Amino acid sequence: MCTRVVWPDANGSVIVGRNMDFHKDLMTNLWTQPRGIARDDGVQGKLTWKSKYGSVIATAFDMISVDGLNEAGLAGHVLWLAESDYGASDDSRAQLSQAIWMQYFLDNYATVAEAVEWIEKSNVQVVQMMDPTGGSPPTIHLALDDATGDSCIIEYSEGVPKVYHSREYLVMTNSPTYDQQLELVKTISGLGGDRPIPGSTLASDRFARAAYYVSRLDQPQTPLQAIAAMFSVIRNAAQPFRIPDPGKPDASQTLWQTVIDLTTRRYVFESTTRPNIVWVDLSDLDLAEGAPQLKLDLVNELTVDHGIAGEVSDKFADRGTLDFLTIRPEHRGS
Repeated sequence: MCTRVVWPDANGSVIVGRNMDFHKDLMTNLWTQPRGIARDDGVQGKLTWKSKYGSVIATAFDMISVDGLNEAGLAGHVLWLAESDYGASDDSRAQLSQAIWMQYFLDNYATVAEAVEWIEKSNVQVVQMMDPTGGSPPTIHLALDDATGDSCIIEYSEGVPKVYHSREYLVMTNSPTYDQQLELVKTISGLGGDRPIPGSTLASDRFARAAYYVSRLDQPQTPLQAIAAMFSVIRNAAQPFRIPDPGKPDASQTLWQTVIDLTTRRYVFESTTRPNIVWVDLSDLDLAEGAPQLKLDLVNELTVDHGIAGEVSDKFADRGTLDFLTIRPEHRGS
């Protein structure tokens, strides 16, 4: 599940928030990814690159990049989309595994426009991976946003990338596909229709609430107020802890939330299962080529005594390198 919201005019700053909703713990930690790291596509190894920009990212199981910000002010956010159809694997196309899909853009581009241009030129195919915990193969879509206030949502249908690119596309949730979400939200009072603001945890209802409330935020007087205001919006779209609804055994809950100031390059992380808020400014991290990859161990540190909280640039430690999940051909999803 999940929700992403962009506030492009927060008194001179661009602020983005997201909820990570899932039915089981993703064992999320934060990692620094310096410039100059050599990578490949995680599929056949035909697409290779060295990271042009350093970044800080949130991972799932320390093997999948699911949220993050690079030093140029480009951010990425992976969300669930049941309708995703990546098509049969086509080795003649440029390919990226789901595990490194978002990271490719953080490594290589400064703006949404640059990323969209590459997608359109390359016709890149995302290759589905197996769930490392043994569940169903993930079906995901990707949002990108940048410090200019630009935004895009990338979804796959019949193997083809569909890119929704506009500064007006501020909100993203899950099903149905983005074109249908844009039509549904027009039926809500204050957004073009006459239906009251819905309150359920359905993706379309969370989309409507997030769109309504972000459009009514007052101008902040400080960067701190801007971050607090965004937290108020994404918390309104969060999913509480609950037992599954009838017929829905995998009820999602909001595991964690991030708010990012794309203008000042501040990354703020809040856990709902280990409730503390931590933040870091990218300017306080060593992202130079040759610097080690550092890990902020949220899984363990947030459970020790009162856990860690506040500014945490000095809490990142060298725990080895982050190895993204690689898809061997025999283990690809259908």
